[in-house]
Amino acid sequence: MGCELKEHEQALLNLRSGLSPCDLDFISLDTCIGRVRGIEDSPVVDRLKEFDCRNNRLAQLALQQDEFEQAVENAKIRYGPERIGLFLGTSTSGILQTEMAYRHRDPATGDLPKTYKYKETQNNFSVVAFVKKYFKLEGPALVVSTACSSSAKVFAEASRFIQSGFCDAAIVGGVDSLCQTTLYGFSSLELVSSKPCRPADPDRDGLSIGEAGGYALLEKPENGDFQNQIAFLGYGESSDAYHMTSPQPEGRGMAQSMQMALECAGLKANQISYINLHGTATQTNDKAEDKAVVKIFGSSTPCSSTKGWTGHTLGAAGIAEAIICAICLNNNIIPGSLNTRVLDSDFGSNIILENRAETLGYVLSNSFGFGGNNCSLIFGIYL
Repeated sequence: MGCELKEHEQALLNLRSGLSPCDLDFISLDTCIGRVRGIEDSPVVDRLKEFDCRNNRLAQLALQQDEFEQAVENAKIRYGPERIGLFLGTSTSGILQTEMAYRHRDPATGDLPKTYKYKETQNNFSVVAFVKKYFKLEGPALVVSTACSSSAKVFAEASRFIQSGFCDAAIVGGVDSLCQTTLYGFSSLELVSSKPCRPADPDRDGLSIGEAGGYALLEKPENGDFQNQIAFLGYGESSDAYHMTSPQPEGRGMAQSMQMALECAGLKANQISYINLHGTATQTNDKAEDKAVVKIFGSSTPCSSTKGWTGHTLGAAGIAEAIICAICLNNNIIPGSLNTRVLDSDFGSNIILENRAETLGYVLSNSFGFGGNNCSLIFGIYL
């Protein structure tokens, strides 16, 4: 969709999808992907060159947008580098670097190239170590890897760390980049569509894989003048552990995470103006989420999936859709489910198919991962 917030905003308003036919030279699949252009020509800063890989390049590209670097530097002045936490989500981290290394093993010994650095590239903590060194932070830092809910759960982790007094502010976010493991892996599960994904459409036949990186800076409202800025109000987490890859058919764990988020935020279901669905465009996920939404919110609350714009960015889906929710709040817009032509007649929730201008109060965003790792977040405007 672009890099800066403005580009994402314009893509939403102009119905411009970020999905296109797969053109990666290391993938041979008939599918559409959400590819971030320019990563190949954007190495990480020279002082951190040992971290150079597609995932960390994407991490760097994201943190260089919208004056985020300056916001972090200002926070370091206010709180000190040791009082800023760093909580990032990723699913596969820099596994592409390992995939490429195996392509270039020594033909005689099978040894991996000496230039390959597992710790700085594939290891899940790699992206956190990279960002921590990039900003020269000294506070608590961890990575969450719970599949597709990873960069939603970091909001909950950061909230608990701040409330417990371990830090005064926190950078949250996530990064996941395109690789063979996810594209061929989801294809082997017969979950990848050859067309741009169509959430909640009766003819939906799978997801479109995307890549993304994004961040938010969390601070206590009493620590500054944050009037009219985005407010993170509550979270809910559940783990239904129904199946390794399939959601519980009635959406019980999904419903639990949404209910817990409402309770955490001190809100009632009828106060939510819009729900950003997990909405992956697979038959089972969309059906289970629809049942969960109807159980908690009934059939009136407007909801939609924005994966027709981004594709499913896996470990980065939580932060990508949190940022989309922020754009919706700032522009008083409910995005339709892009690419969805008609709504599945079995669904009972109020899924919006076209963009709608509407004054928004509170919005809820769902991110549901493999193994029943569910997370729901609630955002509003700080008044």
